[in-house]
Amino acid sequence: MYMKNFFINIVLFFLFTLLVYPVFIILSGYLPILKNIKRPNLNYRLGSYGHMYSRINELKKLDNNVDILFLGSSHAYRGFDPRNFKEYKVFNLGSSAQTPIQTKVLLNRYLHKINPKTVVFEVNPGILERDGVESSLDIIANDKNDFLSIKMAFELNDIKTYNTLIYALFQDVLHPDKDFFEPIKKDDDTYIPGGFVEREINYYKFIDYNKSEWKFNKNQLKSFNECIYLLKSKNIRIILVFAPITSRLYSSYVNNYYVDSFIMSYNLEYYNFNKLIKLNDSLHFYDSHHLNQYGVDIFNRKLIDIINFN
Repeated sequence: MYMKNFFINIVLFFLFTLLVYPVFIILSGYLPILKNIKRPNLNYRLGSYGHMYSRINELKKLDNNVDILFLGSSHAYRGFDPRNFKEYKVFNLGSSAQTPIQTKVLLNRYLHKINPKTVVFEVNPGILERDGVESSLDIIANDKNDFLSIKMAFELNDIKTYNTLIYALFQDVLHPDKDFFEPIKKDDDTYIPGGFVEREINYYKFIDYNKSEWKFNKNQLKSFNECIYLLKSKNIRIILVFAPITSRLYSSYVNNYYVDSFIMSYNLEYYNFNKLIKLNDSLHFYDSHHLNQYGVDIFNRKLIDIINFN
Protein backbone atom coordinates (compact mmCIF):
# COMPACT_ATOMS: atom_id res chain seq x y z
CA MET A 1 0.00 0.00 0.00
CA TYR A 2 2.87 2.31 0.90
CA MET A 3 4.61 1.68 -2.43
CA LYS A 4 1.37 2.27 -4.33
CA ASN A 5 0.87 5.64 -2.64
CA PHE A 6 4.49 6.48 -3.24
CA PHE A 7 4.21 5.90 -7.01
CA ILE A 8 0.90 7.80 -7.15
CA ASN A 9 2.60 10.74 -5.45
CA ILE A 10 5.51 10.55 -7.90
CA VAL A 11 3.10 10.61 -10.86
CA LEU A 12 1.12 13.51 -9.38
CA PHE A 13 4.32 15.45 -8.72
CA PHE A 14 5.47 14.83 -12.28
CA LEU A 15 2.15 16.01 -13.72
CA PHE A 16 2.15 19.05 -11.44
CA THR A 17 5.69 19.94 -12.52
CA LEU A 18 4.78 19.42 -16.16
CA LEU A 19 2.00 21.97 -15.84
CA VAL A 20 3.53 24.46 -13.43
CA TYR A 21 7.07 24.65 -14.83
CA PRO A 22 6.07 26.05 -18.26
CA VAL A 23 3.80 28.58 -16.54
CA PHE A 24 6.70 29.72 -14.36
CA ILE A 25 8.98 30.04 -17.40
CA ILE A 26 6.37 32.07 -19.30
CA LEU A 27 5.69 34.38 -16.37
CA SER A 28 9.38 34.92 -15.67
CA GLY A 29 9.87 36.07 -19.23
CA TYR A 30 6.64 38.01 -19.65
CA LEU A 31 5.90 39.85 -16.41
CA PRO A 32 7.79 43.17 -16.17
CA ILE A 33 8.43 42.70 -12.45
CA LEU A 34 10.21 39.40 -13.17
CA LYS A 35 12.06 40.50 -16.30
CA ASN A 36 14.61 42.35 -14.18
CA ILE A 37 15.53 39.17 -12.34
CA LYS A 38 18.63 37.45 -13.73
CA ARG A 39 17.53 34.44 -15.78
CA PRO A 40 20.66 32.63 -17.02
CA ASN A 41 18.64 29.71 -18.33
CA LEU A 42 16.05 31.74 -20.24
CA ASN A 43 17.53 33.64 -23.15
CA TYR A 44 14.82 34.81 -25.53
CA ARG A 45 16.36 37.50 -27.75
CA LEU A 46 13.99 38.74 -30.42
CA GLY A 47 15.94 40.83 -32.91
CA SER A 48 19.21 39.61 -31.48
CA TYR A 49 22.73 40.07 -32.82
CA GLY A 50 23.08 39.06 -36.47
CA HIS A 51 19.73 40.30 -37.88
CA MET A 52 18.21 36.82 -38.03
CA TYR A 53 14.74 38.31 -37.51
CA SER A 54 15.12 40.53 -40.60
CA ARG A 55 16.60 37.65 -42.60
CA ILE A 56 13.68 35.32 -41.84
CA ASN A 57 11.13 38.05 -42.57
CA GLU A 58 12.71 38.64 -45.95
CA LEU A 59 12.86 34.93 -46.66
CA LYS A 60 9.13 34.55 -46.05
CA LYS A 61 8.44 37.12 -48.78
CA LEU A 62 10.93 35.60 -51.20
CA ASP A 63 9.77 34.32 -54.56
CA ASN A 64 10.46 30.65 -55.11
CA ASN A 65 13.75 29.49 -56.62
CA VAL A 66 17.16 31.07 -56.18
CA ASP A 67 20.37 30.33 -58.00
CA ILE A 68 22.59 30.21 -54.92
CA LEU A 69 21.75 29.66 -51.24
CA PHE A 70 24.44 30.45 -48.66
CA LEU A 71 24.46 28.52 -45.40
CA GLY A 72 26.59 28.72 -42.28
CA SER A 73 27.57 30.87 -39.34
CA SER A 74 28.56 34.54 -39.14
CA HIS A 75 31.36 33.66 -41.57
CA ALA A 76 28.51 33.19 -44.06
CA TYR A 77 26.19 36.11 -43.37
CA ARG A 78 29.18 38.45 -43.01
CA GLY A 79 31.16 36.84 -45.82
CA PHE A 80 28.83 36.38 -48.81
CA ASP A 81 27.50 39.74 -50.02
CA PRO A 82 24.55 39.46 -52.47
CA ARG A 83 25.60 42.75 -54.07
CA ASN A 84 28.70 40.96 -55.40
CA PHE A 85 26.64 38.20 -57.06
CA LYS A 86 24.67 40.43 -59.43
CA GLU A 87 24.36 37.83 -62.19
CA TYR A 88 22.71 35.40 -59.80
CA LYS A 89 19.62 35.38 -57.63
CA VAL A 90 21.01 34.59 -54.18
CA PHE A 91 19.95 34.42 -50.56
CA ASN A 92 22.08 34.20 -47.43
CA LEU A 93 20.57 32.02 -44.69
CA GLY A 94 23.51 32.20 -42.33
CA SER A 95 22.99 32.91 -38.64
CA SER A 96 25.14 33.60 -35.60
CA ALA A 97 27.16 30.51 -34.57
CA GLN A 98 24.97 28.36 -36.83
CA THR A 99 26.02 24.73 -36.51
CA PRO A 100 24.87 21.84 -38.72
CA ILE A 101 22.15 21.04 -36.17
CA GLN A 102 20.53 24.42 -36.93
CA THR A 103 21.37 24.22 -40.63
CA LYS A 104 19.41 20.97 -40.75
CA VAL A 105 16.38 22.68 -39.19
CA LEU A 106 16.50 25.57 -41.65
CA LEU A 107 16.92 23.27 -44.65
CA ASN A 108 14.00 21.06 -43.63
CA ARG A 109 11.90 24.16 -43.01
CA TYR A 110 12.73 26.24 -46.09
CA LEU A 111 14.55 24.25 -48.77
CA HIS A 112 11.32 23.50 -50.67
CA LYS A 113 10.53 27.23 -50.76
CA ILE A 114 13.98 28.46 -51.79
CA ASN A 115 14.66 25.57 -54.19
CA PRO A 116 18.27 26.57 -54.96
CA LYS A 117 20.34 25.29 -57.86
CA THR A 118 23.54 25.62 -55.82
CA VAL A 119 24.25 25.66 -52.08
CA VAL A 120 27.42 27.26 -50.78
CA PHE A 121 27.91 25.69 -47.35
CA GLU A 122 30.40 27.50 -45.13
CA VAL A 123 32.24 24.86 -43.07
CA ASN A 124 34.52 26.63 -40.61
CA PRO A 125 35.80 23.76 -38.43
CA GLY A 126 35.32 25.83 -35.27
CA ILE A 127 31.56 25.57 -35.81
CA LEU A 128 31.81 21.78 -35.93
CA GLU A 129 33.26 21.91 -32.41
CA ARG A 130 30.31 23.71 -30.81
CA ASP A 131 27.33 22.26 -28.98
CA GLY A 132 24.88 24.42 -30.97
CA VAL A 133 23.03 25.94 -28.00
CA GLU A 134 23.82 29.58 -28.83
CA SER A 135 22.53 29.27 -32.38
CA SER A 136 19.44 27.38 -31.24
CA LEU A 137 18.41 30.33 -29.05
CA ASP A 138 18.83 32.74 -31.97
CA ILE A 139 16.67 30.65 -34.31
CA ILE A 140 14.01 29.85 -31.70
CA ALA A 141 13.51 33.55 -30.90
CA ASN A 142 13.63 34.87 -34.47
CA ASP A 143 11.93 32.19 -36.55
CA LYS A 144 8.71 30.26 -36.27
CA ASN A 145 8.66 27.21 -34.01
CA ASP A 146 7.35 23.81 -35.00
CA PHE A 147 8.14 20.12 -34.57
CA LEU A 148 11.62 20.76 -35.95
CA SER A 149 12.29 23.18 -33.07
CA ILE A 150 11.14 20.60 -30.53
CA LYS A 151 13.27 17.92 -32.14
CA MET A 152 16.28 20.26 -32.08
CA ALA A 153 15.72 20.98 -28.39
CA PHE A 154 15.73 17.27 -27.53
CA GLU A 155 18.80 16.76 -29.68
CA LEU A 156 20.71 19.48 -27.81
CA ASN A 157 19.20 18.52 -24.44
CA ASP A 158 20.13 21.81 -22.79
CA ILE A 159 18.09 23.68 -20.19
CA LYS A 160 18.56 27.05 -21.95
CA THR A 161 17.15 25.67 -25.19
CA TYR A 162 14.21 23.98 -23.43
CA ASN A 163 13.27 27.09 -21.45
CA THR A 164 13.63 29.46 -24.39
CA LEU A 165 11.54 27.18 -26.58
CA ILE A 166 8.75 27.02 -23.97
CA TYR A 167 8.65 30.82 -23.82
CA ALA A 168 8.89 31.15 -27.62
CA LEU A 169 5.93 28.82 -28.14
CA PHE A 170 3.91 31.10 -25.85
CA GLN A 171 5.05 34.08 -27.93
CA ASP A 172 4.06 32.32 -31.15
CA VAL A 173 0.55 31.67 -29.88
CA LEU A 174 -0.28 35.07 -28.37
CA HIS A 175 1.99 37.29 -30.51
CA PRO A 176 2.69 39.91 -27.82
CA ASP A 177 5.58 41.20 -30.00
CA LYS A 178 3.58 41.37 -33.23
CA ASP A 179 4.51 45.04 -33.71
CA PHE A 180 8.22 44.41 -33.25
CA PHE A 181 10.46 46.05 -35.86
CA GLU A 182 14.17 45.36 -36.17
CA PRO A 183 16.24 48.38 -37.24
CA ILE A 184 18.19 47.96 -40.46
CA LYS A 185 21.22 49.53 -38.80
CA LYS A 186 22.38 48.49 -35.33
CA ASP A 187 25.66 49.90 -34.03
CA ASP A 188 28.30 49.07 -36.69
CA ASP A 189 26.06 46.58 -38.55
CA THR A 190 23.72 47.25 -41.47
CA TYR A 191 21.34 44.64 -42.85
CA ILE A 192 21.60 44.29 -46.63
CA PRO A 193 18.71 42.68 -48.57
CA GLY A 194 19.52 39.10 -49.40
CA GLY A 195 20.62 38.21 -45.87
CA PHE A 196 24.04 39.89 -45.64
CA VAL A 197 25.20 42.03 -42.71
CA GLU A 198 27.69 44.74 -43.62
CA ARG A 199 30.10 45.91 -40.96
CA GLU A 200 31.43 49.45 -40.89
CA ILE A 201 35.07 49.44 -41.95
CA ASN A 202 37.32 48.48 -39.07
CA TYR A 203 40.76 46.89 -39.03
CA TYR A 204 42.11 43.91 -37.15
CA LYS A 205 44.87 44.33 -34.59
CA PHE A 206 47.38 41.52 -34.29
CA ILE A 207 47.01 38.99 -31.51
CA ASP A 208 49.28 36.02 -30.81
CA TYR A 209 47.59 32.63 -30.43
CA ASN A 210 48.70 29.49 -28.69
CA LYS A 211 48.96 26.36 -30.79
CA SER A 212 45.78 24.29 -30.77
CA GLU A 213 43.79 21.68 -32.67
CA TRP A 214 40.39 21.59 -34.32
CA LYS A 215 38.18 18.98 -32.62
CA PHE A 216 34.84 17.88 -34.02
CA ASN A 217 31.61 17.25 -32.13
CA LYS A 218 30.11 13.89 -33.15
CA ASN A 219 26.54 15.25 -32.98
CA GLN A 220 27.49 18.05 -35.37
CA LEU A 221 29.11 15.59 -37.76
CA LYS A 222 25.93 13.51 -37.74
CA SER A 223 23.81 16.55 -38.60
CA PHE A 224 26.33 17.67 -41.21
CA ASN A 225 26.01 14.27 -42.91
CA GLU A 226 22.22 14.61 -42.84
CA CYS A 227 22.41 18.07 -44.43
CA ILE A 228 24.65 16.77 -47.20
CA TYR A 229 22.38 13.78 -47.80
CA LEU A 230 19.30 16.04 -48.02
CA LEU A 231 20.96 18.38 -50.52
CA LYS A 232 22.26 15.49 -52.61
CA SER A 233 18.79 13.93 -52.70
CA LYS A 234 17.54 17.14 -54.36
CA ASN A 235 20.35 17.08 -56.96
CA ILE A 236 21.62 20.43 -55.73
CA ARG A 237 25.19 21.45 -56.47
CA ILE A 238 27.07 21.62 -53.16
CA ILE A 239 30.11 23.83 -52.66
CA LEU A 240 31.85 23.51 -49.30
CA VAL A 241 33.81 26.60 -48.31
CA PHE A 242 36.28 27.27 -45.52
CA ALA A 243 35.97 31.06 -45.42
CA PRO A 244 39.15 33.07 -44.71
CA ILE A 245 40.24 33.78 -41.17
CA THR A 246 43.37 35.74 -40.29
CA SER A 247 46.58 33.97 -41.26
CA ARG A 248 47.88 34.24 -37.71
CA LEU A 249 44.80 32.47 -36.32
CA TYR A 250 44.77 29.88 -39.11
CA SER A 251 48.45 29.01 -38.65
CA SER A 252 47.93 28.54 -34.91
CA TYR A 253 46.01 25.33 -35.64
CA VAL A 254 48.34 22.38 -36.09
CA ASN A 255 45.86 20.04 -37.82
CA ASN A 256 44.53 22.09 -40.73
CA TYR A 257 45.61 19.26 -43.01
CA TYR A 258 43.24 16.94 -41.15
CA VAL A 259 40.30 19.32 -41.66
CA ASP A 260 40.97 19.51 -45.41
CA SER A 261 41.35 15.72 -45.69
CA PHE A 262 38.17 15.10 -43.74
CA ILE A 263 36.00 17.50 -45.74
CA MET A 264 37.52 16.36 -49.04
CA SER A 265 36.50 12.81 -48.14
CA TYR A 266 32.91 13.79 -49.01
CA ASN A 267 33.97 13.95 -52.68
CA LEU A 268 32.27 17.31 -53.13
CA GLU A 269 33.60 20.64 -54.29
CA TYR A 270 35.64 22.00 -51.40
CA TYR A 271 37.65 25.20 -51.30
CA ASN A 272 39.83 26.33 -48.42
CA PHE A 273 40.13 30.06 -49.08
CA ASN A 274 42.86 30.37 -46.48
CA LYS A 275 45.01 28.77 -49.16
CA LEU A 276 43.37 30.13 -52.30
CA ILE A 277 43.62 33.89 -51.80
CA LYS A 278 46.21 36.18 -50.30
CA LEU A 279 44.77 38.57 -47.73
CA ASN A 280 46.40 40.98 -45.34
CA ASP A 281 45.36 40.45 -41.73
CA SER A 282 45.47 44.13 -40.84
CA LEU A 283 43.81 45.41 -44.02
CA HIS A 284 41.14 42.85 -44.87
CA PHE A 285 39.74 41.73 -41.48
CA TYR A 286 37.96 43.52 -38.65
CA ASP A 287 38.61 40.71 -36.18
CA SER A 288 40.43 37.38 -36.29
CA HIS A 289 37.44 35.56 -37.80
CA HIS A 290 35.65 38.09 -39.98
CA LEU A 291 36.51 39.97 -43.15
CA ASN A 292 35.86 43.68 -43.45
CA GLN A 293 34.15 44.84 -46.64
CA TYR A 294 37.44 45.08 -48.54
CA GLY A 295 38.16 41.45 -47.70
CA VAL A 296 34.60 40.36 -48.48
CA ASP A 297 34.82 41.80 -51.99
CA ILE A 298 38.11 39.99 -52.73
CA PHE A 299 36.77 36.72 -51.29
CA ASN A 300 33.53 36.95 -53.27
CA ARG A 301 35.27 37.70 -56.58
CA LYS A 302 37.33 34.54 -56.24
CA LEU A 303 34.28 32.47 -55.31
CA ILE A 304 32.35 33.81 -58.32
CA ASP A 305 35.26 32.79 -60.58
CA ILE A 306 35.06 29.27 -59.15
CA ILE A 307 31.27 29.08 -59.55
CA ASN A 308 31.42 30.33 -63.13
CA PHE A 309 34.36 28.14 -64.11
CA ASN A 310 32.75 24.95 -62.88
